[in-house]
Amino acid sequence: MLDIAYLKANGLVLFEALSGSRAYGLDTPSSDTDVKGVFYLPQHLFFSGEYVPQVANASNDVVYYELGRFVELLCKNNPNMLELLCTPAAAVNFRHPLMDAFPKEMFLSKLAEETFAGYAWSQIGKAKGLNKKINNPEPETRKTVMDCCYVTAGGKTVSLAAWLRATRRRPEHCGLTAMPHTKGLYALYYDEGAGYRGIVSGAESDDVHCSPVAKGTVPEAYLFFNQEAYSAHCRTYAAYWKWVSERNEARFTGNQAHGKGFDAKNMMHTIRLLRMAHELFTEGELRVWRGDREELLAIKRGERDYDALLRDAETLMAAIASAAQKSPLPGKPDTGAARNALAAVREILYYPAVL
Repeated sequence: MLDIAYLKANGLVLFEALSGSRAYGLDTPSSDTDVKGVFYLPQHLFFSGEYVPQVANASNDVVYYELGRFVELLCKNNPNMLELLCTPAAAVNFRHPLMDAFPKEMFLSKLAEETFAGYAWSQIGKAKGLNKKINNPEPETRKTVMDCCYVTAGGKTVSLAAWLRATRRRPEHCGLTAMPHTKGLYALYYDEGAGYRGIVSGAESDDVHCSPVAKGTVPEAYLFFNQEAYSAHCRTYAAYWKWVSERNEARFTGNQAHGKGFDAKNMMHTIRLLRMAHELFTEGELRVWRGDREELLAIKRGERDYDALLRDAETLMAAIASAAQKSPLPGKPDTGAARNALAAVREILYYPAVL
């Protein structure tokens, strides 16, 4: 099995560095220690076609990327890989001399406008999603089909529950037949001795239940099942409680503590990413170690309003677009040079005695 212990025991690691908050200089006493690295496949795996693009520990806070995958992502200006390539020396645990074959100048390009901005906006999306979840929690009990049913009778439309209470009807003695040329509309009948199937077949039913009704029977009312609303609720309910089960409780508690109703950490990273992209196009450097630590940590602590941060992000996006047009950086990485460098490094790794 190819794991991190195997990589280290067999000398397959080419690069290892702290990542995340400790690489950015944004760590606090409660920060995790994340590590990223680069390895190369053992020769027998590489030539047998058993390619393994990355290896991680159980908690996924230590991740190593195979050399080929590392170069592939760099050629796409993937923000995480560019950050890893430009990790400040103080955060580097190990660096093989062969990593000199992949200088940052080979990869830094105007393509970063798209990738950094795209990643930043994905962080905004996460913050918005959490904002919605925090401020619109779902009840523990999911709505049923009957909660999305409405009855029209006597010129009025009320919820099914209200109609049942007002008429003292029991749902299991109701019968429904679909109305032709309509969607979600049913004639509603009631007879305790007719053997109707009821409105639903069971508590977990995802649709109403029709019954055979004798010809000529007059309906008591008409029922509308809003299936679209029911389906939307089910999706929202499932997503919310999945989030609850998987959320980082310490991070959630921190977001609750600042009371702003959004994921402040995601918004901090949004601003960080956009500032890094702007610096890249105005100064030609990808500054991983942040000189704006206190500003960014203030965002993380919830000291900035959500709408103001969105305005800042939009301003930075416009500034990045303008700076990218004027930047002397190439339009995209030199993929040909990168592939040649990768091939040359693999030759050295796999055939050292020949060279």
